[in-house]
Amino acid sequence: MPSAPLENFYAVIPAGGVGSRLWPLSRAETPKFLHDLTGSGVSLLRNTWDRLLPLTGPDRITVVTGTAHEQKVGQDLPDILEGNVFIEPSQRESAAAIGLAAAILERRHPGVIIGSFAADHHIARQRAFEFAVQQAVALARAGYISTIGIAPSEPSVGFGYIQKGDELDVEDAPMAAIVERFVEKPDLDTARKYYADRNFLWNAGMFISRADVLLAELAANEPELHSGLTEIADAWDTDQRAEAVARVWPGLKKIAIDYAVAEPAAAKGRLAVVPGHFDWDDVGDFASLAKLISGGRPDQMCLLGQNDQVHVDGSTGLIVSQTARTIAVIGVEGLIVVDTADALLVTTSEHAQRVKSVVGALQESGRDDVL
Repeated sequence: MPSAPLENFYAVIPAGGVGSRLWPLSRAETPKFLHDLTGSGVSLLRNTWDRLLPLTGPDRITVVTGTAHEQKVGQDLPDILEGNVFIEPSQRESAAAIGLAAAILERRHPGVIIGSFAADHHIARQRAFEFAVQQAVALARAGYISTIGIAPSEPSVGFGYIQKGDELDVEDAPMAAIVERFVEKPDLDTARKYYADRNFLWNAGMFISRADVLLAELAANEPELHSGLTEIADAWDTDQRAEAVARVWPGLKKIAIDYAVAEPAAAKGRLAVVPGHFDWDDVGDFASLAKLISGGRPDQMCLLGQNDQVHVDGSTGLIVSQTARTIAVIGVEGLIVVDTADALLVTTSEHAQRVKSVVGALQESGRDDVL
């Protein structure tokens, strides 16, 4: 672990999104990042805070979250400074959330380096994580926008990929390389080729940059979004904040930071990547959650919850129990059961990605009471 926090480095934690593939466990009022999904005793958000703390100290971690989650974020992170919680009135995707944090922090601390880390990912091997971040910060000091790509542990079709290009000669970043290109989620044959190549890394959505460099790239690619965020940031620490946010925020473009900043920067040769040799999972669906809890063993039935009335015979998969209901599972492989007070999900690991379509159908039918 570093002997002291990294100089002039702020962490930004975007804490938004519902995690619809984890319905009915994850909901609008209690999204994925507020749940303990790993058995650690604390939420994914709190785990993210604890992971970043040695790199920043408590005064240099910021969270961007929605109005509905402001109180719960404060309860989960009692040590966060009140002024470091940035509230967005509605979701406008990651470019707006990260761009807002960058613009505010640049005004408060000119020349600041920021790193964006999702609130709802699982990471193990802390020292390896810190080493990767330290290298990414060195790249940011050298003027690059940098990202941390995860060295694949299998040929996964569930993640996007980053292709490494030529190695870079940057002090304190011995593993850095230029980003050749981003690749969307591949089919299995392509994923196997990427895994064998070893120049392809999983895109974990971690971006580290000087705030002014990131904002300049955003201005070049999405000038209207940049202009709106600039106007809000100028008013943020004044009594004009509420008026500026109410007037400007609803009209901001919804676009991911990958498309607004990272991919255009890669095309210009300005994006660098550091391979992350640590365990990482975005806990994107119940199949990945089962794999995470079981330690990758497919021959187990995993239980998340405190219900002692779950009976399993010759079955594998995952049971999430939030009620006192008796659940019996006999002779089923790869089963997913999620039992909550007002909704029951039954599927298989093979079809876990399709849970999102159920959420869409419930939205269309006006069933907001279970969302």
